[in-house]
Amino acid sequence: MGNFPGECQVANHKDAAKRNRQNQKRRAHNRQYRTRMRNQIKSVRAAVESGDHATASEQLRNAISTIQRLAGKGVLHKRQAGRRISRLQQAVNAISQ
Repeated sequence: MGNFPGECQVANHKDAAKRNRQNQKRRAHNRQYRTRMRNQIKSVRAAVESGDHATASEQLRNAISTIQRLAGKGVLHKRQAGRRISRLQQAVNAISQ
């Protein structure tokens, strides 16, 4: 039924077919959210490697907002979100010294 690898669920009931459609939509949205988060994390890391504290702190603020939003939606586990934010914050703080 789906276009994703490993997904060949054929529903036997009307409600199961609807559930499959809903799951496919949610999966597509969650993939977009995760991709956006990863790209923002990459931009923070790039700013840290270049040594630009102002840009890094600006990118960090955007990344933290996205990560916390995803944790609230359940796309990302709350502890994983906290761990990611903590590591990014440590990296940005290291270049300010």
